[in-house]
Amino acid sequence: MVQCQNERSQHKNRDMAMKQLRARLYEHELAKRNAAEKKIEDNKADINFGSQIRSYVLAPYRLIKDHRTKLGIGDVDRVLDGDMEPFMHAWLVWKKTGRIAGADGKEDLPES
Repeated sequence: MVQCQNERSQHKNRDMAMKQLRARLYEHELAKRNAAEKKIEDNKADINFGSQIRSYVLAPYRLIKDHRTKLGIGDVDRVLDGDMEPFMHAWLVWKKTGRIAGADGKEDLPES
């Protein structure tokens, strides 16, 4: 609610009040957007040593390990050529069920 009685004219007072109301609504929307962005930023993990998603070991043995889903793949060349399908599938299973892909013998996503 905004009230303005600075001018002698009712129309000028109304225009001034509408400007103030628009400014307050704009500030309110900015505050909501900033709060949403801050919430997203707070959920992000810190970028530190040891916070990586995957480890690529190319010597002395060859293994790529996803630390979120505990999935390890020995065919390093296939993954380095761009076949990320097993990692994406394992992550989707983990995100949907909270379980590691293939831990209970079921490889596919549950039906729902």
